[in-house]
Amino acid sequence: MLQATPQPPQGLIFDFDGTLADTMPLHYRAWQVLMKRHGFHFSEERLYAMGGIPSRDILRTLRDEQGLSFDPLAVAREKEEAYLDLLQEVEPIHEIVGIARENHGRLPMAVATGGTRRVIATVLEHLKIGHLFNAVVTSEDVVRQKPAPDIFLEAARRIGVPPQCCRAYEDTDLGLQAIRAAGMEAVDVRAWLAAARPAGT
Repeated sequence: MLQATPQPPQGLIFDFDGTLADTMPLHYRAWQVLMKRHGFHFSEERLYAMGGIPSRDILRTLRDEQGLSFDPLAVAREKEEAYLDLLQEVEPIHEIVGIARENHGRLPMAVATGGTRRVIATVLEHLKIGHLFNAVVTSEDVVRQKPAPDIFLEAARRIGVPPQCCRAYEDTDLGLQAIRAAGMEAVDVRAWLAAARPAGT
């Protein structure tokens, strides 16, 4: 029995941090500033495991686990500022941005990110790629965050494409779970880049 060939997508949706923008190491440097300031622990490995979860939610978890008493929303704002201090170091992930450039004007496209609107808008402007996307959906636009499918479903709604006709790009396990829960074709950017880049780069 022949397997059905995947249909060409009618819309593309991209995660942001670690997918379109090479920001995760910079985010961890910002987290290190906060750890020193507020006395909590957060490993780099765990940051990647929690990729896609808003900082305020990560901070709430860390506070409760470590018996601390800071305000997660206030510390999340501090984290944003620490990260934006590093803005000039943010680079695009050229291979994935290239996909967006190739499809600009051909397919509707959206960003679906666990970041905040202010930060994502600032980095999109820095990278000069905001014009590529018909919609940007952030953690502030949905109640349930990744791995719930809501942010990808909202992105599909805003570009006017049924979820099952969308292809979505992600670099985290939680994000890929969210894409599949939304009924979309999921592309694991980590595997895609490993295949696309020569060994040693």
